[in-house]
Amino acid sequence: MDWSALSALQRNAPVLEPGHVWLAGAGPGDPGLLTFETLAGIAQADVIVHDALVDARVLALAPKTARLEFAGKRGGKPSATQDDISTRLVELARGHERVLRLKGGDPCIFGRGGDEAMALAAAGVPYRIVPGVTAGLAALTAASIPATMRGVNQAVILAAGHAAAETDRIDWEALAATGQPLVLYMAMRNLDEIAAALQRGGLSGRTPAAAIAAATTANERIVITTLERLASDIRDSGLEPPAVVVVGEIVGVRNRLLGRAPS
Repeated sequence: MDWSALSALQRNAPVLEPGHVWLAGAGPGDPGLLTFETLAGIAQADVIVHDALVDARVLALAPKTARLEFAGKRGGKPSATQDDISTRLVELARGHERVLRLKGGDPCIFGRGGDEAMALAAAGVPYRIVPGVTAGLAALTAASIPATMRGVNQAVILAAGHAAAETDRIDWEALAATGQPLVLYMAMRNLDEIAAALQRGGLSGRTPAAAIAAATTANERIVITTLERLASDIRDSGLEPPAVVVVGEIVGVRNRLLGRAPS
């Protein structure tokens, strides 16, 4: 096997300087879906400040000299505050450390990468944002559900299924009225409420829907159902968060891609 192309990339890898912070995406789970620049950051970091959703196999790629600091935020469980995390990143950078802030998926898609970048900028800390493969779209592709399909949809909507504050609440009925598929992050706790609101907005209860947990890993689980049965079928399956939920006709394309008759 000729690895010369990878060797050429390695020679041109960006440098993580002491006192700098990279905000990087670790992708959906499978280490094979890491970007090259995130991998370069892992290889050079003195300290990796990581989320709960970063796969253990990704963390195992860190050099033995690197320190791992957990800074995960999980719904309903004791977690570091965002201000604490941002303060810690500034503190580490000012200690002349090479800091990799590693987040599941993409750092700026429901990953609070923007919050942390603003804190670093305000503190005068040099930083770089390294894109990652967002878990929502990767989960669909891995489950043979195309995010967009000619003749099926012209857009796809990414939405957070929980609200951090009353002012953040989403108008689910308005989103339903677009007729475009919805990809929901962090929605498992509120599925009954969300499904009811989408149906009030005009989506049929028979609209195809799916939930995908542990996407791209050996523990991946997929529940295929309909909007009206979404919450109950997930409960019956025992599927646990974190999971990506998708509602829309693109879910119905899966059987065609897998060569199956429609259910």
